[in-house]
Amino acid sequence: MPDQCLTTTPASGRTDDVQLNIAAEKILVLRDAFGMLADVEVVAETGSTNADLLSRLGELNKPLLRVALHQTAGRGRAGRSWQSVPGGMLMFSLAWPLSRETHALMGLPLAVGVAIADVLQALDLPVQLKWPNDILRDGKKLAGILIESAAKKNGGTWIVAGIGLNLQLPEAFEASLGRAVADAPWLARMDRNALLAHLLNALAKAFEQFDQHGFSAFQARWNALHAYANQEVQIIDHGQILQRGIATGVDVSGRLLLQTLAGQIPVLAGDVSLRLTDAV
Repeated sequence: MPDQCLTTTPASGRTDDVQLNIAAEKILVLRDAFGMLADVEVVAETGSTNADLLSRLGELNKPLLRVALHQTAGRGRAGRSWQSVPGGMLMFSLAWPLSRETHALMGLPLAVGVAIADVLQALDLPVQLKWPNDILRDGKKLAGILIESAAKKNGGTWIVAGIGLNLQLPEAFEASLGRAVADAPWLARMDRNALLAHLLNALAKAFEQFDQHGFSAFQARWNALHAYANQEVQIIDHGQILQRGIATGVDVSGRLLLQTLAGQIPVLAGDVSLRLTDAV
């Protein structure tokens, strides 16, 4: 059953090393003071962990991490589908209540990227950040972030942060996508309960920091990991080039700063895409 919570092995009955017995109780004992603010649940399969949590926000009374071993209808930014490989990725969503209203959440996807990058860097996996919501390794996408939100009845906002992190992907999967992606095979051998706990702890701390200080608490760290710093890029919307310029970093709101012939301009995320000018 898609909503069967796991404590030992996935519903398929597989017990190979790839699954590594991801279990809620194993993650729970590894939480720090920030992570302990959230509950944890693990399921064998679901359509989308983001959609699951969004549908349950009315009944939640505290943050909740939902992990799926496989997603059949994962979603990325701008409605794009997120294809998954069972056992080859970490796929999870974290629902978190913020005191900020929706209009004050600008920069949150970038803050989430910083939190995840900090965890991966601490595990000796060098990564960089691509504006607004991708994590790169060697210039290729290693992880993606989708932030969705809903207003709380008594003020503030529930946010649901969905993360897909590539661990070990077969060559056929990359070929099916038609573009290069990154993975981290050695990280795939790590206890995934510990990895998920590290990520939960970091995200929980980041949400608390963002609620208090906004993106200003993350700006310098994001710029230090900027994958396209001082490179010429294009801002693309539905195949049309909107802007060209040198990407100099992000401002205190999380807007991308472009140095153009007309001067420096800020770019809002929206549904636009960012590409290097010489990228094919």
